[in-house]
Amino acid sequence: MKPVALITGGSRGIGLGIAIKLAENGYDLAINGVRKESEVKTVLEELTALGVNVHYIQGDISKASDREKIVNELKMVFGIVHVLVNNAGVAPRTRADVLEVSEADYDEMMGINLKGTFFLTQAIANWMVDIKKANPHSAVSIVNITSISAVMASVNRAAYCMSKAGLSMLSKVMAVRMAEFGIPVYEVRPGVIETDMTEKVKAVYHEKIKAGLTLEPRIGLPSDVGKAVAALVRGDIPYATGQVVTVDGGLMVERM
Repeated sequence: MKPVALITGGSRGIGLGIAIKLAENGYDLAINGVRKESEVKTVLEELTALGVNVHYIQGDISKASDREKIVNELKMVFGIVHVLVNNAGVAPRTRADVLEVSEADYDEMMGINLKGTFFLTQAIANWMVDIKKANPHSAVSIVNITSISAVMASVNRAAYCMSKAGLSMLSKVMAVRMAEFGIPVYEVRPGVIETDMTEKVKAVYHEKIKAGLTLEPRIGLPSDVGKAVAALVRGDIPYATGQVVTVDGGLMVERM
């Protein structure tokens, strides 16, 4: 039986990059997203063509009923989970100055990026504890996809930065709590990655990269993040629970 990975927001962008790499490593996939299954049919077919079982679970993780549906459907279809990749997240609808952020925009980002991720992780983590108790040799792990915005302030994306900083702390808290069960928890912190989230400002980032924003002179790709996640869940980077893997082309390296 193949190991099973649940990837939230796994049908596009960074999540899809992760899904492809895990499929290439032999993981069956439970892909969660808010779009209708008919809208992601082509993506699901491409993943299935990699030789794994793929099941799509529509649901908004900010809603308790949808989180319950995701967990129950995962149990019904696969009966087990080995990897949880918390990737689902939204950017601000409007890049407003911190002094002008609307409460509605704030609530949406916190509801998905932080609250929803927190409670879905709680549910899956409790299930993983049962899995480890039943089979101590099961290789299970949790990976949280945050952002360099967890530590780099952006005055026109304040709530987004705060949500990612909170998710970064969740990674640490869960790593501490899950250690006694032998369940590692990791944080992967992408930099500027070419996705639909960065599409509107891609030209700006390309110019900044040409001017030396990153040490590696290119924008990041979803596959870059996918490779990092695959290495972590395979156990290629052992003895490292609670650690942060930054995939940013050297953007955060301090320079004089």
